[in-house]
Amino acid sequence: MTAPATHRADAPPQQSYPTDGELLARVLVPYKQHCKYLQSAEVTAGAGLSGARCAFAIPESCYIDDTGHLNAVEVNIAYNQMMYYLVAKSVKEGLLTGFETWTLDDFWRHQLPDILIARFASNFRRPVNPRSFTGEMEFRSVTRRAPGGSSPFLHAQTVFRYQDTHGGRCDGEATLAFVNVP
Repeated sequence: MTAPATHRADAPPQQSYPTDGELLARVLVPYKQHCKYLQSAEVTAGAGLSGARCAFAIPESCYIDDTGHLNAVEVNIAYNQMMYYLVAKSVKEGLLTGFETWTLDDFWRHQLPDILIARFASNFRRPVNPRSFTGEMEFRSVTRRAPGGSSPFLHAQTVFRYQDTHGGRCDGEATLAFVNVP
């Protein structure tokens, strides 16, 4: 992810939303108790796109002996939780282009069956401590598509980054497809 551009006088101001504990708890309902990694998330928005800065903790891996570092499976699970929260908060606050007509009830209905990761790539720069790390994610674009007259869907490009206090770093990109959209 790149640093924010210098603010121009005509650039819309960024809005910031602290963690909504009730919303976060509801977003994490589908996860097993020992797989709820997302601890907090501050959402920012402007110009129809949104992003999140999050805190994570993975006390122990949900599927493998301790590797001592964040691994690819945990990167994906943490991304899912960060993305679900970001979309839910964006829907609740009316922040994200393409989701203007969605309600939270729409989000809950679509959360598991209709939000697909179409492409996911991560780059491990330095090992990240899974016990305590931060993550950032942002939507770069959201477009409505209906290829060949098929059912419309929302296509979203996102980027993410994880880091810890010891210089650990992982980053990547994910393409999302929101199918069966209203």
